[in-house]
Amino acid sequence: MTDDYDILIIGAGLSGIGMASHLAMECPDKRVAILERRRAIGGTWDLFQYPGIRSDSDMFSFGYQFNPWNELKVLADGPSIRRYIADTARKYGVDRKVHFGIRTTDAAWSSTAERWVITAYEEGNEAPRIFTCKYLIPCTGYYNHDEGYQPRFPGQETFKGAFIHPQHWPEQLDYRGKRVIVIGSGATAVTLIPSMADETSHITMLQRSPSYIFSVPAYDKISSALQSILPRRWVYSMARSRNIFLQRQLYKAAKRWPRLTRRWLLANVEKKLGKGAEMQHFSPTYNPWDERLCAVPDGDLFRVIREGKASIVTDHIKTFTETGIVLESGKTLEADIVVSATGLQLQSLGGMKLHVDGQSLQINNLMTYKGVLLQDVPNLAYMFGYINAPWTLKVDMAASYVCRLLKHMRAQEFAVVTAHAPEGEMLEETVMGSLQSGYVQRGTNQLPRQGRHVPWRVLHSVEADRVMLLKDPVYDSALTFTRSMATAKAALKTG
Repeated sequence: MTDDYDILIIGAGLSGIGMASHLAMECPDKRVAILERRRAIGGTWDLFQYPGIRSDSDMFSFGYQFNPWNELKVLADGPSIRRYIADTARKYGVDRKVHFGIRTTDAAWSSTAERWVITAYEEGNEAPRIFTCKYLIPCTGYYNHDEGYQPRFPGQETFKGAFIHPQHWPEQLDYRGKRVIVIGSGATAVTLIPSMADETSHITMLQRSPSYIFSVPAYDKISSALQSILPRRWVYSMARSRNIFLQRQLYKAAKRWPRLTRRWLLANVEKKLGKGAEMQHFSPTYNPWDERLCAVPDGDLFRVIREGKASIVTDHIKTFTETGIVLESGKTLEADIVVSATGLQLQSLGGMKLHVDGQSLQINNLMTYKGVLLQDVPNLAYMFGYINAPWTLKVDMAASYVCRLLKHMRAQEFAVVTAHAPEGEMLEETVMGSLQSGYVQRGTNQLPRQGRHVPWRVLHSVEADRVMLLKDPVYDSALTFTRSMATAKAALKTG
């Protein structure tokens, strides 16, 4: 079976639905389809099912600008975010454009046909499907949905209890009254601990090294009060602008005054933990924002530690035993359940292979133009959000830029656009190179490279991207526009 479209979007998660909604608003004449491997809209928020799954960014800035988040919960739970994405899809009519259960494996551009040919398979029966399109937009995120990162621990096979990775959470897991160890100190671990602590016998976060953890309000009381005197749309617009500003100031402060920012973050942790706080478990060796900060609503992690329901151990694993873990220090932790919150495996394009005129391309040998187009790849936009701010902020702007580009091409009767970089522009650094997180360092071969200069350098700056993506002219000397062969031949005949 073959289906032909103007635009194909890969992925019906936050980015894919956002992109499709922008197209519905700004380019309604385009024939658009979304290919989604799962059986539901939501992407990440449909995949992860572990206790307490929630956003790690405030929802006023994490939500779409064109369809504001309309609740007062600051860090929303996974099911609420999934409903928000699905509601957005219905509101803009893009839910009807999703082909579910379609796994894309290969995308091949033909300059002769001026088309992308997408090879795909139906999940379950592996029936082959072929889709073609003029413009391709992968919205697949940056990690492998099939497998999380799982190191092999010494003696792991001897453990008699349940061993779980959060990416594959068992639906019927009963942890009531059980001793639980969560290995890790990132966003997943700090979410799991308070979510499970009230029902477990005891839960321990076992970390090799600490992360920066800061408390944010669970509920926006300011916006709640303002709703009584101002229209709701004003209130949410003000909350979004305020939160984006505060996030940016915190990031800039961390980069400009790392020691001062560190002292402020650790002082807030000590205040939340109370007298006798064991601050060695919350004092990283790196500077703030060398890795992402972990946000906890109303200090819930600190509460369960104060109450004795949870504890943190900073050590290295020597070996598993039948009943727990022996640490390098000689201490033993007993457990009925071990949760290995050890992170993600990076993956670009959802694992899809890329070819241009028969030549196989490796994404780690390419740069991005304005963080959106891929170097030397015709008619393809690559949706990639922020690593130092809510993901959707960048995706919203990137989607608007793509619509500006498509409208420019239509007005000028261009069929193909390709971004070309000058010689010597590429660096070894990746588009996520400013982060030192383990999953980033492990997955450098899965990411596009940085350039030395704008527009090949990814700035991760809301202020700069607003100008570059939303205000600067679409036409640029780095872009090559060509008309279709049919149009060119017609022009020759009339000329």
